[in-house]
Amino acid sequence: MLDKLAAIKERFEEVGQLIIQPDAMSDMSKYTKLSKEYKDLEKVVEVYDEYKLVLDNIKSSKEMLDKEKDPDFREMAKAELDDLKNREVELEKELKQMLIPKDPNDSKDCILEIRGGTGGDEAAIFAGDLFRMYERFCEKQGWNLTVLDLTFGSSGGYKEIISTVTGADVYGMLKYESGVHRVQRVPATETQGRVHTSAASVAVLPEMEEVDVTIDLNDVRKDTFCSSGPGGQSVNTTYSAVRLTHIPSGLVVTCQDQKSQIKNFEKALKVLRSRIYEIELAKHNETVGAQRRSMVGSGDRSDKIRTYNYSQSRVTDHRINKTVYNLPDIMDGNIEEFISALRFAENAEKMKGGGMED
Repeated sequence: MLDKLAAIKERFEEVGQLIIQPDAMSDMSKYTKLSKEYKDLEKVVEVYDEYKLVLDNIKSSKEMLDKEKDPDFREMAKAELDDLKNREVELEKELKQMLIPKDPNDSKDCILEIRGGTGGDEAAIFAGDLFRMYERFCEKQGWNLTVLDLTFGSSGGYKEIISTVTGADVYGMLKYESGVHRVQRVPATETQGRVHTSAASVAVLPEMEEVDVTIDLNDVRKDTFCSSGPGGQSVNTTYSAVRLTHIPSGLVVTCQDQKSQIKNFEKALKVLRSRIYEIELAKHNETVGAQRRSMVGSGDRSDKIRTYNYSQSRVTDHRINKTVYNLPDIMDGNIEEFISALRFAENAEKMKGGGMED
């Protein structure tokens, strides 16, 4: 571990020199990339420097104990040594966490797609409940959520709603929400008070830039049509809404949240890139093999990941067997407890299989 940390500090100092070179200052893309790397490495280096200082102080305290004869001074040195050893353990744990390989997409913005599944009208209503849950969570994180396209359910909620979420480490937090969410409750449309089970699927995709996924625009058919729903005088009068069809894959993306056709086209193209990336990633995972995929972070949209039981006010995440009995709080966007537990479980999985020994 110390060798890895020494190499990180060396790279940190190297990046610090590169970032002030004229070629970096004149190239915004290069400067931004180096700035991000510097900031990420700085966090590790700060903890590493404290860790080295603690190790030096432990050595000094031990030497003092060997030489010192005065009982009072020896007692003080022992107390200090105990505190230093406790801090050593804390810093070592923190550094091991920091050395776990990170998903390069964690810092990206994301596409959030929610679709009603089995259960008809109730599934669409539940999809609406999930959307409000994520909307509240995003508000609390200070993130910006923008709806790109939606189809209303006949009794409320959404058959489908697609949005973008922008902010700090958005994908790294929301990626654990991908999969099938199941609800058990008495629907508003139920006349005999019977509990129904319905489901909605959630897909969280990292928002890909042109440098990440290249699309040949000759393979994309662009259709324009009038926007529908709220949006002012331009709705239903101008062809601002955009539908993109990727001919090789058959993927179709619609965006109509902007009054500008150009802006809708740009946003739809980002969604299309993200979906193509997801397909390629799924192929890669199949090639790599299931044994190297994390059950916690696989993000397979066909996996049943969570159940919301209204009669018992219970929410259970099946990947980590975690159950809480505060369903109203969860539906109000307080899902940090699940996300933290899932992130911890995935990191533990990586540490177990990634050779994080000293």
